[in-house]
Amino acid sequence: MPYLRPPDHGDGYDVYTDLRTHILTIRPAELGLAPSARLPRVWAALMEQGSDVGIASLVMVADGATSMYTSTGGGMIGAGFYQEVVRATLAFLDAVEAHLDLLQPVDVLPLPRTGTVRFNALTYGPPRSAEADSAEVVGGELTALYVAGHRVITQLRLLEQRPEWQEER
Repeated sequence: MPYLRPPDHGDGYDVYTDLRTHILTIRPAELGLAPSARLPRVWAALMEQGSDVGIASLVMVADGATSMYTSTGGGMIGAGFYQEVVRATLAFLDAVEAHLDLLQPVDVLPLPRTGTVRFNALTYGPPRSAEADSAEVVGGELTALYVAGHRVITQLRLLEQRPEWQEER
């Protein structure tokens, strides 16, 4: 699967690129995923935001795996072991499945431009993508995806505050 490389914004660049490349190039069958009644087309999705500082990628997979990482380094990996995160992740993927026709088929999975939010859907067919201006995404046709993505981010932030998460790190 083709992808675009993010601009080099610091030491986290190689790790970010490797993580993003991994999710964009792995086949769903390698993860034990197949179309289901709940998610017949979508097996994973990314909500990515571009800023002057770098790119933040929220990655959600149908098995509940959930991670967030940035092109400048840092992030969270392994949050899909917590049911609150898994529920929010599956709700996000449900929203992507329901609104998949708003995303266009693409040959290259683009990164978001500065000041935008990009939704990349990994499907059992061609990947799909859509981008919206960060300041205008709420109230636009991609609002449901944006809101569902931020519910996942909320669960990640709550998880960061839990003593067991802090002890594992």
